[in-house]
Amino acid sequence: MMGLLDFSAAFDWVDHSLLLKRLQLNFGFVDTVLCWLTFFVTGRTQQIQYDGQLSPTTSVVPQGSVLGPLLFVLYTAELSQVVTAHGLTLHQYADDYQIYITTSIIDALASVSRFAGCIDDVAVWMSASRLRLNPTKTKNPMAGVQVPSGQDRHSACAGSVNLSQSGNTARDLGVFIDRSLTMSDHVAAVCRAAFLQLRQLRRITHSLTVDAAKSLLQAFITCRLDCCNSLFSGIMDSLFRRLQ
Repeated sequence: MMGLLDFSAAFDWVDHSLLLKRLQLNFGFVDTVLCWLTFFVTGRTQQIQYDGQLSPTTSVVPQGSVLGPLLFVLYTAELSQVVTAHGLTLHQYADDYQIYITTSIIDALASVSRFAGCIDDVAVWMSASRLRLNPTKTKNPMAGVQVPSGQDRHSACAGSVNLSQSGNTARDLGVFIDRSLTMSDHVAAVCRAAFLQLRQLRRITHSLTVDAAKSLLQAFITCRLDCCNSLFSGIMDSLFRRLQ
C-alpha cells in the first residue's frame, strides 16, 4: 500500500520564522550561518499583478536557487519521524512524498488502519507547519496484489482530503505503476510518447544532417526509453517487444 502525497504550492507556504527555528534547533545552525540564512529568506514575498490588480502577499522560499529545495527539505524533515512512528516508510522528492507499507492480503485491513492513523498524524503535523495537501495529486494506490472486492474501497483521510483508491494505475515521478506491477501501462505510455515524437521528427528529417537527426533522436526518443529502464527487468516478452 502506498500513499502519494503532494503539497499544494509547497514552497509558497513555508513559514520563515518556523523554518529558521527548526534550522537552529534541529540542525544546529547558529551564529554566522544562521544570519546568512535569515538574510536569505527575510523580506521575501511574492505577488501577482494582473489587469492592475495585486494578489495577496505570500511568503516564499526563494525558488530557482540551489538553497530553495534544500531549505524545504529541512523544513519538512520532522515528517519522517511522524511516519516512522507508525512503522511506515517515507520517501521524498522535493514536495512530493510517498508513504508506503508492505503487507499481505490477510493483514490488509490492519494495514489500512495503520495507514489511516499515520495520515491523521501527518495532517496534524502539516497544520502545525502551515502546509496543506494538494487533493488532486494525493492518492492511495495498492500495488503488487490482487485485492479482494470486499477490501477494494478502503481509503484514508488527511483532514478534509480523502485519500481514495486511485484505480488500477498510479503515476509516480513519471512512471505509471499498475496494481499488478506488470508495467504494461508504463510501457504503453512510453511507446505512445515515443511514436508521437517520431511522427513529428519524420516531417523534418529531410532538412537535417545525420548527426542532427541522431541528436534529436537521443533527446526525444532514446531518453524516454532509458528513463527508469531498470523497471523493465522481468517484464513480459510482448511488452519488451513493443519497446524494441
